[in-house]
Parts: sequence; structure tokens; C-alpha cells
Amino acid sequence: MERDDGRRPSRARTEDERLLESDERDTEAPVRDVTDAWRVFRVMGEFVEGFEVLSEIGPAVSIFGSARTLPDDPVYQTCRETASLLGRAGYSIITGGGPGMMEAGNRGAREAGALSVGCNIELPFEQGMNPYVDLGVDFRYFFVRKTMFVKYSQGYVIFPGGFGTLDELFESLTLIQTGKIHNFPVVLFGTDYWEGLIEWIRARLLSEGNISPPDMDLLQLTDDPAEVVRLIQATSPPSARLPPNL
Repeated sequence: MERDDGRRPSRARTEDERLLESDERDTEAPVRDVTDAWRVFRVMGEFVEGFEVLSEIGPAVSIFGSARTLPDDPVYQTCRETASLLGRAGYSIITGGGPGMMEAGNRGAREAGALSVGCNIELPFEQGMNPYVDLGVDFRYFFVRKTMFVKYSQGYVIFPGGFGTLDELFESLTLIQTGKIHNFPVVLFGTDYWEGLIEWIRARLLSEGNISPPDMDLLQLTDDPAEVVRLIQATSPPSARLPPNL
């Protein structure tokens, strides 16, 4: 975790960091080239493991939100309720497997008797798999993990969160806008939290012609857990058994 003063403690490098690091190229280029080439097999292995583990989970919804949200926060409880309602409606729940809103999603799924899935990521300071995950997969590479979220989900529910949450949000919108995935609802939960972003998108991106009017319809906003279920079901009912994305 971050220190209270915002500085990060020293830690070992992650596999993502090693993959993306370029400083070593100046002094160890021949060695680096071999390392990068062989790392392809590790990446491939992660894809194979993810596909094998997740291919049988059935209709699922991915839930995102801040890892820093505490269990006594009302939004944690709302996420837990939302996941439970989705579970009772026939969906498995996929999260990042960590604390905060991820834990709330997995907890709600388990309470509903639905399959609770965690796609955990190797990070330097956090995070272990939360105790409410029934089926967990550990990933070293963000891009492999993100592929699993999209491939095995029938929609996203996005609760208040930070950069990681925004990353998942805008990547999904890009994939929908460019026709890479279809029938994929994206629901933002929390009007107070998200309305400023929605207004900025409308006032700047839309008004300046950087997106088209229909693109605004890719986002749906609500404060009601039951409405989340309705919005997901309207586009991706669990009985449809849609094929995986991508």
C-alpha cells in the first residue's frame, strides 16, 4: 500500500514492470532481447490458464471499483447488494479479486449462491485474494487479466474508483465503439460520483466532435441496484448464453 505521505516503499519489481522497462536496453540489449522473446511463452501460459479456468463459468458480470473502500462504507454495502441481486438473476460475478469494492462484489455473489470469481493481479504493494472468492486466477500481466474481464463478461458494473477503475471503463467503451465487442452494457453506479465525468464528456468530447452523439448511449447511470440488474438483463440476459467476447 502507499505510505501516508504518498511515497511508495521500496519493493521488488513485478513481471509487468520488467516487461515494460526500457532502461536496461542501453547496457544489456542482447540479453534483454533474449529475455523479452522468451517472456512471450510466459504470457502465452497466462492466456492458456485464464481460458481454461474461466471458460466454464457461464454468464457473468464484471464489477469494478476502488480497492481502498472499507466495509463500513455505504457504497461497499450497495455493491454487495448489487452483486447479490445479479447472482440471484443468474450471473456469476467477476472482480479483480482484491479488497474494497472487489471484495464487496465477491461477497455479494457468495451470499446469493452465485459463482464468485477473482482475477487477481501481481502488484508491488497489494493485493491478496479476498476471502469471498470461490474461483481465483492469479495474473502477472495487466493486459492478460483485462482480456479475461472482457472475454468472459456480459457487461460491466462500475462503482466509484480510481485510475484502475477508469482504465477498465474507457477500455470497454473503446472496444464497444470500435465494434470489437457487442451487446455489452456498461453501467456506472453512483450519480453523484460519475455525473461530473459524464458532463465533461458531453461538454468537451461530444461538443468538440471527438465522439458522436450515439456514443453517449454507451454509458448508463444509476443509483439503484435493481436497476443495474434490469439494464444488464435488457442487453445480455443470462439465458441467452452469448459466446465469449473477443
